[in-house]
Parts: sequence; C-alpha cells; structure tokens
Amino acid sequence: MKNPFRALVARKNDAGYAVALEELTIADLPEGEVLIEVTHSSLNYKDGLAVTARGRIIRKFPMVLGIDIAGTVVESSSPDFKPGDRVAGTGQGIGEMTWGGYTQMQRVSADALVPLPDSLSTEQAMQIGTAGVTAMLAVMGLEMASVLPGEREVVVTGAAGGVGSIAVMLLAERGYKVAASTGRTELGAWLREIGAASVLPRSELARKASPLESETWAGGIDTVGGETLATLYAQTAYEGAVAVCGMAGGYEINATVWPMILRNVSLIGISSVRTPKPKRLVAWKRLAQDLNRDKLASISRTEALSDIQRLAEEILASQVRGRVVIDVNR
Repeated sequence: MKNPFRALVARKNDAGYAVALEELTIADLPEGEVLIEVTHSSLNYKDGLAVTARGRIIRKFPMVLGIDIAGTVVESSSPDFKPGDRVAGTGQGIGEMTWGGYTQMQRVSADALVPLPDSLSTEQAMQIGTAGVTAMLAVMGLEMASVLPGEREVVVTGAAGGVGSIAVMLLAERGYKVAASTGRTELGAWLREIGAASVLPRSELARKASPLESETWAGGIDTVGGETLATLYAQTAYEGAVAVCGMAGGYEINATVWPMILRNVSLIGISSVRTPKPKRLVAWKRLAQDLNRDKLASISRTEALSDIQRLAEEILASQVRGRVVIDVNR
C-alpha cells in the first residue's frame, strides 16, 4: 500500500479551477467500500476537457481526475471483492462526481467496479476503458436492433478515435463489413489493418443532408453527432439502426422522422455513464472474448501520468490515434 501517494487533483479557485499533481495520504481519500492500489487509467476526450478546464466535466471539488480506473483491491467491506482481486471501473460518475483514476491509491464504491476477466491485465483493461465499453454497448445495441452481418456495410464515424477504433475491431471480428469514416484519411491503411473494409472521408457524411437519401448502410455507430449523424441517418437502409454515442461534431441533429417512418430506421442512444452493473458485466465478458489482443495492443500506447497535460492537449486537437493508457506510477 502506497502512503503517501501521488494524484492529479483539481481544486476550485477564482478563475474556475486549477489542476496539479499532489501528494495525498490514505486519510485524504473519500468514503468507499473498496480501497484499490491503482496501476493504470486511460485518456478519454472527457479527460482532456477536465484536465484543461475546457468542459463542465467535474461536478464536485476537490476532484481527483480520470474517468477510468484499474488496479488491485487492498481492502474491501463489500462481499463482492476481496484483497488481491483485480478490478476496473468506468462511468458511474468516476472522475466527475466521485474521485477518479489518476492516482496511485483510491477508494471506490463497489457498485462502480467490475472484476476483471482472468484473461485481461489491468493495462489491457485500460486499453479498453470507457471507450471500449461504449463501443461494446453500441455493438450490442445494433445486435438487439437486428442489424446483423450482411452485404451492406456498417459505418463507424470518428473511426480513428478510441471508441471508433475499438468499434471497427469489434464489428469486424463479428463478421460485419465496416466502413470507417474519418477526417484523417492518411490513417486508411491502419484502419484496414484493424478491420475496416473501406475508408470513407469525413466530408462525405459531414454535410447538410436531404431528409431521405439513397439506402446505403445497414446501420452505423456514430461518435460524432451533428451533420454527420443526420446524413448517416438519412442514408440508412430499411430496418437499419444507428447507435449514437458521441457529439464531438455537434450536439444538434437537423433531421426529419422520414427514415423512421418510411424505413423503420432506429436511433439508439448509447451512454456508458450510468449503465447498470449486470449490463457492464456482460459488456466486459464480451470484450474479453471478442477483442483481438494483438490488434488492441496495436491501437494503444502507454504514457506517464506526469505527461497528462500534454496528452490532454493532443486528444482535444484530434492528434491521438486509438487508445492512450495512463501509467499512474510514472
């Protein structure tokens, strides 16, 4: 058990809040049934906003940042966990309402944690993280809507990002033909390596769409929102569906009900923040079974917590490819 230990803390000030690495002790930690010695977290778009104070991510102060957490249980008052268990936490307010994963020690609610499948290390769990759980929930949403592998392609927008790249991998492993939509077409070869059948320049979807366009796609996983989502929705074929899980390109959708009424197209909302624990357990089991470990490693890199400010700027500037794992001990 590390005591004292290092953590990335946001503290409120007159200008809003400031973020800095601090030395804390076990006595500083909040209440929670499970005390974890943290090994890894990850970098998500939300983390970039929180670290740079550019988004209203943090709901309480002071706050230890990092919306993902993975490590080993040191103490537990919950019957669900015992010392030595390897656990991961995503969503459930971690790093927003309750203290997060950019720390070497943390107390977490037992309900926010899942036991890691034996086949996953804590580093691999954070290669997955919130992005992978979100991608898996989106794939499960398409399956529930009966969008199954077939001749038509399924589009993944923002395909070079964390959610997008894992979604491409998951769909390809399940036998779907995947069209990877990206603004970084120089990554086309890389996207094909992880499973894309074709690469679509972002501009083909990021435009003002007609209310109803030619039936092109079996469905899609959209991480972008805005005009991209509206165009994808208008081009989705009969009884298709689009799983919607992001709004980096805009939070509004200018569309009509025509695709719903004339083609039975569904829009499926995907949020990993408040996903019930039984569904999270299913998602993690599927991720452990379905993800190709070599491909997962190929889209990931591990960086030091001490470099978090630089990394946060990179993810907000769309300079991050795939996933970034944060080693909290560096």
